[in-house]
Amino acid sequence: MKVIDVLEQWRRQAGESRTVAEYAVHLPLHQAAQIHALAEMFPGRSETQIITDLLSAALDELEGALPYQAGERVIAEDEFGDPMYEDVGPTPRFQELTRKHLQRLAAELPGTGGKTRN
Repeated sequence: MKVIDVLEQWRRQAGESRTVAEYAVHLPLHQAAQIHALAEMFPGRSETQIITDLLSAALDELEGALPYQAGERVIAEDEFGDPMYEDVGPTPRFQELTRKHLQRLAAELPGTGGKTRN
């Protein structure tokens, strides 16, 4: 998700499953002021929702920015028949750990039976 998508989401008021756990952060004053300004600009969104959505967009962008590192093993061929090598950089590990923690967090949600909803 990009920041432009966050703005569109705020307009649509879409939601998804949230964790049971809370995460406390202490923001620099300028960033806190920006969060309050956004909450005033989008009255249907709380400061917590704004922080959550912006964090989500930043994490999606971070995952996209993780460097690809070609391994030795060919996993496919592109449309020109050139080999595509497995990614041995940080992306696969990040995705694996994300899935692990997603399963654990989903299991903590009441009434979901461990299933996630995005």
